[in-house]
Amino acid sequence: MVNPQEFLPFGVSTVYEASGRQGLVDTELHQVIPGSRVCGAARTVMCAQDDNLMVHAAMGVVRPGEVLVLVMPEETPVALVGDLLATQAQGRGVAAMLIGAAVRDIETLREMGLPIWTRYVRSRGARRVEQGQLNVPVTLGGAPIRTGDYVLMDADGAVVIPRERLSDVLDASRVREQKEAANREKFQSGTLSIDLYGLRGELAAHLREP
Repeated sequence: MVNPQEFLPFGVSTVYEASGRQGLVDTELHQVIPGSRVCGAARTVMCAQDDNLMVHAAMGVVRPGEVLVLVMPEETPVALVGDLLATQAQGRGVAAMLIGAAVRDIETLREMGLPIWTRYVRSRGARRVEQGQLNVPVTLGGAPIRTGDYVLMDADGAVVIPRERLSDVLDASRVREQKEAANREKFQSGTLSIDLYGLRGELAAHLREP
């Protein structure tokens, strides 16, 4: 079994490229805790529209180290999480939250230090009356996410690694990181990307002296 921590040295952009440009949560996300980087198994929560009843339910089943992924049928700037739910999540050992809605109490959340990535920051609160679903496939930013898939998040955003591809993507990430390290040394020594990537012929008309 691949340990989620093994993905942390690579970061979102490297893993996204290494996975064949798959799994990107392709939407703007607010990183509540600057500098945070987390990878963990997803625990998916489909809330009813503008309702966070199922977030409360998720607190009873989430396991330490998991990433709570909270979505609604439509992304609206309604706060599914504030400091009280975040306190529960932290107490349950949640590694992070990925929220396709809003959070509030943002200053308190930053003081708490629980890593959260969210679509919006907004004071408008959710209802707590309507049933949703736990552990069902969800989609955020065009990326399908299932309970048990890994979610890696950093300052660049978030990427999803399907559970059946964990080993392959990890191996590909290592290879890509090594290649990028070698290329970085070449660039530092004066090599140009147009030569390393074989682009000089294609760009010849643009490289002539005026």
